[in-house]
Amino acid sequence: MIETGSEKETFDLGYSIGKEAKPGKVYALLGDLGVGKTVFTKGVAAGLSIKEQVNSPTFTIVQVYESGRLPFYHFDVYRIGDLEEMDEIGYEDYFFGEGLCLVEWADLIKELMPKETVWVTIEKDLEKGFDYRRITFQEE
Repeated sequence: MIETGSEKETFDLGYSIGKEAKPGKVYALLGDLGVGKTVFTKGVAAGLSIKEQVNSPTFTIVQVYESGRLPFYHFDVYRIGDLEEMDEIGYEDYFFGEGLCLVEWADLIKELMPKETVWVTIEKDLEKGFDYRRITFQEE
């Protein structure tokens, strides 16, 4: 478990993940709306040396960035109606490809997630401050 006390610290944690990332790694990102998933994701992209603006791909399901050290596949599956939609976009090409995958709301497609997925949970605790985040990493 890692605790951060500001958006910058959450971004920097993501940055360190992107900096060390190896091809084929998959991260599942869990947390309520507004908890900092996009801040963390922007940090990962920066760590991969991606210069493009990174936003949550809520309406496109997956956003592909190929300008960095590794391809970066950013999924937001919040609006997935059923698992067939994942088949339609060819999720396996991304999950088992040569880039880094980050899947927001991955618990909604848990049965599709690779066995080696790193589950990242971001939580708030307002008693510890507005910008406090508890970030837990778990490999299944």
